[in-house]
Amino acid sequence: MDIGSVERQMSDVMEQLEDVVTKSELADMMNSFVNGEDNGWLLYNTKYCSADVAYSSIYGQAKKSVYVIDNYIGLRTLVMLKNVPSGVDIKLFSDNVGSGKLHNVEYNDFLREYPGLRITMQHTGGVFHDRFIVLDYGTKDERVFLCGASSKDAGARITTIVEDFGVQKYDPIIKKLLKNVVLVLP
Repeated sequence: MDIGSVERQMSDVMEQLEDVVTKSELADMMNSFVNGEDNGWLLYNTKYCSADVAYSSIYGQAKKSVYVIDNYIGLRTLVMLKNVPSGVDIKLFSDNVGSGKLHNVEYNDFLREYPGLRITMQHTGGVFHDRFIVLDYGTKDERVFLCGASSKDAGARITTIVEDFGVQKYDPIIKKLLKNVVLVLP
């Protein structure tokens, strides 16, 4: 083995270590939750970051569509979506349950403030517990993220967002969701 090969291997290891959460970062995050500080932190693909940054980063990568599957949508869900690029279709799949559910007044006010966003809503049919974000469904750029918490509660509790690279397994689920009825807000 030559010195160049060893240097390349070391470089690869160092790049991989950049994605590892350090003990001090994890301790800081845990302390922020215990102390009640409202920093809105979460783990996104093994990196400790603010919830706003994580969602902005994910939504900002969409080219064609953003599908959010989340039964607990609220105004904060919409606020996170303001970072979706212009011309990208947004679909919220939800049964809109919980105490902080989204109301028609909030939805219409949001659309007036961000008239360039195209948002439609459909029911999930009561079969989802976890939350998902699907970018660019049906394209070669399709990506799926699993979210431990609802976007309306992002950063309120220790949670994580991870990308699932096996997108084809979601296709039958999404096809079924696309046939569900329109969600009408209270």
